[in-house]
Amino acid sequence: MTQTFLVSSLCVTLLFGCADVRVPEYQRPEAPAKSNWSGPSATTVSAAEVISPTWWQQFGDPYLNSLVAKAVAGNFDLKALAARIEVANAQIGEARAGALPSVDIAAAGSLGQTTGMGQPFIKQYGLGGQVSWDLDIWGKVEKGVQAQKAEFRATEADWRAGYLSIVAGVSTTYFQILALDEQIEQQQRALARNEQIVAIDETMLSNGLIADTELLRQRAESNRLTKDLLELRRSRDVTQNALATLLGVPAGEFKVQGAQLLDRVKVPAVPAGLPLDLLTRRPDVVAAEFRVLEAHNLMGQARLAQLPSVSLTGLAGTASFALSDLFKAFTIGLIPSIDLPAFNPGIKAHAKTTEAQVKVAEEGYRSTVLAAFEEVENTLVNLEAHKQQKEQLQKQVDQLQVVSDQTKVQLKMGLVSQLDVFENERSLLTAQLALLASHAQVLADAVTLYKALGGGWAQTPVEVTNARH
Repeated sequence: MTQTFLVSSLCVTLLFGCADVRVPEYQRPEAPAKSNWSGPSATTVSAAEVISPTWWQQFGDPYLNSLVAKAVAGNFDLKALAARIEVANAQIGEARAGALPSVDIAAAGSLGQTTGMGQPFIKQYGLGGQVSWDLDIWGKVEKGVQAQKAEFRATEADWRAGYLSIVAGVSTTYFQILALDEQIEQQQRALARNEQIVAIDETMLSNGLIADTELLRQRAESNRLTKDLLELRRSRDVTQNALATLLGVPAGEFKVQGAQLLDRVKVPAVPAGLPLDLLTRRPDVVAAEFRVLEAHNLMGQARLAQLPSVSLTGLAGTASFALSDLFKAFTIGLIPSIDLPAFNPGIKAHAKTTEAQVKVAEEGYRSTVLAAFEEVENTLVNLEAHKQQKEQLQKQVDQLQVVSDQTKVQLKMGLVSQLDVFENERSLLTAQLALLASHAQVLADAVTLYKALGGGWAQTPVEVTNARH
């Protein structure tokens, strides 16, 4: 027996000496880094100083706060993400169960009779049990548990990313509705002014003061304004339906009362310094790294699976021809066994597959990091440009307002006609519509910036815990 054991040990050593069963320590994949953000130079600050977890309150609209609360409680996409967290948590226990003994108990009874006259009727009863235990001597099961823990943390980050997307979607959609309400109001005023111009032109045409082409031009303008007004109302209804869906309410069952966007919602001040610790705060980046950790642990599990596995099977049972004698005697046995997976080419192939999957996860992480940097940079560029455009539009509106006011005074003095007043007011309304659209865009850029910077979530370091090697 000693010689047989030595020979078996030598064979195992030779078989597994060539297999790569090392499990390296996890390290965050290398990814492009940034030293600063674009824009005016300023002192970099921490994210905790920049972004509040309830960042949407910075817009100063209590109704928006209530919409966000309703969406967080009722959005079904967010509920689905929360359910996935529960699934991932349950799967941790499922993975851990692989290291626990399993017990099977069976009871049986048989009735029979041999053919022929006078043969006795035979009854037999039996009860047996089996305990099987695969010993996790290499930590293979623990690696699977760590992989599932990483997936659990990734699904938590997915929920946070979904949370940010829902809050950002509610905010921007709500701003669009307010902007459309104000645009509809101003469009109605522009249409009314143009109808007054049409009435004046009809009078002037009847007196032979203008050509009929001028009247046709103004009527065509009324047609255009009416068409644009219908489009604004359609867009408003569709956008309101989108908001209802975000809130978890059937489309058409939720109404938003109109309000003045410029007066109701303020643009929050963007801090001079922006945090650089983006990689531990953006949920999508955190989720991507946790999935790298998951792939790393699954690779470790697959490599350890190439080592011999030892299992113990305990058997116990009893049998009797009489039920009353069933528990008088038992048979007990213990069967140790060793499995040599080196003879299974599928296990080696699976180890190679998991190594490749680690590379896929790492490249996905790097791609997510680059996309995050791009989103922040684009948002900073857009926000700064749109703020400057809004300033220019505000100056244009102020100047046209002065022109409109002076024209009204000149009308009272008889220096200009009513038609001149209407034309100036129409130009002012056009500029006001552009200013309103610019304000809504700046608000949307601010929402995107908060979302791009991670939305106020605390840092989430990705590290190995309780791992066995």
